[in-house]
Amino acid sequence: MIKLYGIPASRAFRSLWAIEEVGVEYEHVPVHFVGDSKKPEYLEINPNGRIPALVDGDVTLFESMAINLYLAKRYGGDLYPKTTEDEGRALQWSFWGMTELEPSLIKILMHRLLLPEDQRVPAEADAGAEVLQAPLRVLDDALAERPFLLGGAFSIADLNVASVLSLAGFAGFDFSSFERAKRWFDTCMARPAGARAQGLGR
Repeated sequence: MIKLYGIPASRAFRSLWAIEEVGVEYEHVPVHFVGDSKKPEYLEINPNGRIPALVDGDVTLFESMAINLYLAKRYGGDLYPKTTEDEGRALQWSFWGMTELEPSLIKILMHRLLLPEDQRVPAEADAGAEVLQAPLRVLDDALAERPFLLGGAFSIADLNVASVLSLAGFAGFDFSSFERAKRWFDTCMARPAGARAQGLGR
């Protein structure tokens, strides 16, 4: 049976969402990013000591986006693009979410919530919020003529980007002024598979 290691309150959420979305039977192994991920038995699976990780028979993968693209292509049916062109776009948006959105969201999260109060620098959080304005405009514009990133249907591209953007809620970052992006995000996050992933415990 497939095993997915991690907890929802981490980057593992996006892979738990993906595996719930494709509907394949799996075992969820709740490895926490503090302590558990550094244990020798887990380091044999992911030598980086980070979550998530996936074991599917002879295939062992780390990095959440790689896991998600693998799951969608192998098991996801309509979740994975049917054309080479859309496959390229799915890769583009997945990498874009990690490079253009996540660093600033993490900065906001750290300086508004995660760091001890005496180490938080509000100006750093504000700087992260300012940097996010440009990629959010890109996302908002991309959704001007289509409901989802690749066209008319939800795909792995939407899952990957929405899962990164879900950090905004934890960080207390409001992007509702980007109306198309917010509407798209709410639609993605309302999917039952995402709710099931979030309900797998912390």
